[in-house]
Amino acid sequence: MNDDLVLTNSSGAHAKKAGEFGLMSILMLQNHMTKIITNQKNKKFVSLFSNPIAGKTIVLVGTGSLGSSMAKLVSPLGANIIGVNRKGKSVEGCSKVITIDKIDTVLSDADFLYLAVPETPETKNLISKERLNMLKPTCGIVNIGRQSVMDYDELAEKLKRSEIAGAILDVFSHEPLNKNSTLWDIPNLVITPHVSSDDDGNYVELTLDIFIKNLKLFIENKDLSNQVDKKLGY
Repeated sequence: MNDDLVLTNSSGAHAKKAGEFGLMSILMLQNHMTKIITNQKNKKFVSLFSNPIAGKTIVLVGTGSLGSSMAKLVSPLGANIIGVNRKGKSVEGCSKVITIDKIDTVLSDADFLYLAVPETPETKNLISKERLNMLKPTCGIVNIGRQSVMDYDELAEKLKRSEIAGAILDVFSHEPLNKNSTLWDIPNLVITPHVSSDDDGNYVELTLDIFIKNLKLFIENKDLSNQVDKKLGY
């Protein structure tokens, strides 16, 4: 790629929808909905009670527009949100933020692990078997980033052994997910078909709005929004 070529992206276009999906997902896990859905499939009427989310800890890996939009909506409910990013930069809605190399220090505290990172060499297999083993068996997991970030095979085994409370997965390496995938039958797992951040009909309008604002900045020879760091890949 030409080193002089400046790239921008549409970061932020999906933020509002992604935040609401994140709020929904965390509250679903807090209210045992993944287990309740599994029980429904098995025709089991089991009352699973829960408490308000205040005081629970969410480890948010990836504090860009998608992850931070969830934090802004969930934090007013009293949840403690620990952000994880590359530089440790503070984020609205997070009680504290740590750098990604310190992630092992907070995983055991997570009541929920929320993944919202892109695929980069740094994030591939970030949530490995070893790190999944650091989580409490009562922990719930949401992934709206990329499948490559987490070991899905190990996650499936832990869900089957009730070593993870539940999971909501919105992203897969091959989409649509193959009908023969074993993930369809994993207990306490909700599969959503990559819908966490796309809204119904406004994407082009929102993206064009970002583009036109950047075009104006470019004409005025000002710094552009959402400029891509080509070394990082986003």
